[in-house]
Amino acid sequence: MAKLPVSRADEKARIERLARWLDARFVIPGTGIRFGLDSLIGLVPGVGDLAMFAPAVWIIARAVALGAPAHLIVRMAINTGLDLVIGAIPVLGDLFDLGFKANLRNARLLSRWLDRTGDGQT
Repeated sequence: MAKLPVSRADEKARIERLARWLDARFVIPGTGIRFGLDSLIGLVPGVGDLAMFAPAVWIIARAVALGAPAHLIVRMAINTGLDLVIGAIPVLGDLFDLGFKANLRNARLLSRWLDRTGDGQT
């Protein structure tokens, strides 16, 4: 089956949806603090943060495929690297994950760039 071309708007929406699932899908009742699968799975010592590295890298790969400039890719990679390295520190890393939300940051960076460059087909 042939794959239909995906518009930049569709790709942007898909990336934003994944970022929300990873960083802000759930709310701690009574606090307004949002968290996602990254925080939950990141609680698993040793492998949790590493497992959550894969979808974060996918977001960056999509940015590359959409033609994002090198400086944007580097900034996204730094966000993801910080999330991986600091997130791996027991307790401190879990708290960092709750506040930093690297995937939402990266989706926002890419979204702003896409908005500035237009919304044509890729």
